[in-house]
Amino acid sequence: MNRIRRVTLRATLLAIGIGAAATPQLRAQDTAQRFEITSVGDTTFQFAVPNAPWVASGQQGIAVDPRRRDGLVARFRVMSVTNGVADALILGQTQKVTTEHVALVTPPPPRFYSRWTFWSGLAAGLLGGFALGKWL
Repeated sequence: MNRIRRVTLRATLLAIGIGAAATPQLRAQDTAQRFEITSVGDTTFQFAVPNAPWVASGQQGIAVDPRRRDGLVARFRVMSVTNGVADALILGQTQKVTTEHVALVTPPPPRFYSRWTFWSGLAAGLLGGFALGKWL
């Protein structure tokens, strides 16, 4: 019985170590996608989203100035998307938004069941439970 506990503990620690090593280190703007701002109004602006069907109303993003090392210009909320053009409402700004700035929007995370970690965890749990059931 003592050997079974040691083997189970080692397998658990190995699985935790593999999971920790496989987790990527992400920074905020590394995951965001850039979009060109096409027109600017007083409190709104439009940006083109030609190949991003995931951009939808209600999403939030930031506008940055690429000439100032992506310095924050404004925060915004997407109000609508029609024909590959998104309309955004400016929520707060540090300077006036212009067409020289770019909009950054982060794609939504994938569904939990489409990640390999979910399926590998499920398989490990089923195998571990089966093995413990057989040994006890």
